[in-house]
Amino acid sequence: MRFEKWQALANDYVIVEAGEWPADRAAELVRALCDRHRGIGADGVLVLGAPDEPGYVARLRIFNPDGSQAELSGNGARQAILYLRRAGWTGEQQFSIQTAAGEIRTTILSDTTCRVDMGRAALVHEGELGGARFQHLTIGNPQTVFEVADEAALEALDLAAIGPPIESDPQFPGRTNVSWYAALGPSAIRARIFERGVGETASSGTGACGAAIVHVLRGGDSPVTVRLDGGELEVDAGDDLHVDLTGWAVPVFSGEIDVGDPPSPATWLPPAPPRR
Repeated sequence: MRFEKWQALANDYVIVEAGEWPADRAAELVRALCDRHRGIGADGVLVLGAPDEPGYVARLRIFNPDGSQAELSGNGARQAILYLRRAGWTGEQQFSIQTAAGEIRTTILSDTTCRVDMGRAALVHEGELGGARFQHLTIGNPQTVFEVADEAALEALDLAAIGPPIESDPQFPGRTNVSWYAALGPSAIRARIFERGVGETASSGTGACGAAIVHVLRGGDSPVTVRLDGGELEVDAGDDLHVDLTGWAVPVFSGEIDVGDPPSPATWLPPAPPRR
């Protein structure tokens, strides 16, 4: 199976074209490919195939490393979009792709940068968990956002401990992604992201969007520069909660892998040396 490994702000995906993809074994294969010790290693897999409606360049399916499907990924979408341009699927500066979250329209800004129309976010509800207030919204996928007092408080958070209970809280039946952010100024924030099915990640496009939207709802200025562990993204959130996300993505390497049948990571390794 041929593949390319891409990354955007250290959020990395394996990209595979649908003709190479054994869809009947998707969940198991995704888990094997994303294994960082016995597979390629990635935060997820992007499968690109022909669209099933006119007006689109491709259909994008997004898989989390646990094998579950995601509705949308901002970083993943940019990687897929720039892959499509690089691989010759289209030469247009503006085009659309299909996702589980609906149409995603993009504008190519350079070989490594694009602006993605993420659609309109919706504020679902506000609440409290563990004594902290949050706002829960959707921007292609569910996002739960907490504001913290300052950067020091943000960096002190143990996301590995506090993330899983929030992700799986009963009030989020499909599980949720979680963002914590601290305001750096009217149009800049620092954010940390806990993705469902992944854990803490160096960056997340939709997570950055969620945090930026809440910042704007609380009086911040748009566009918002979102500083993540992996770098910076720009989020333009309008008064109507329409969101554009701008950022970069680049290829890391390409190759071929024999996934076998069944696709077990153990089959990709040489035999273990005999015990002595």
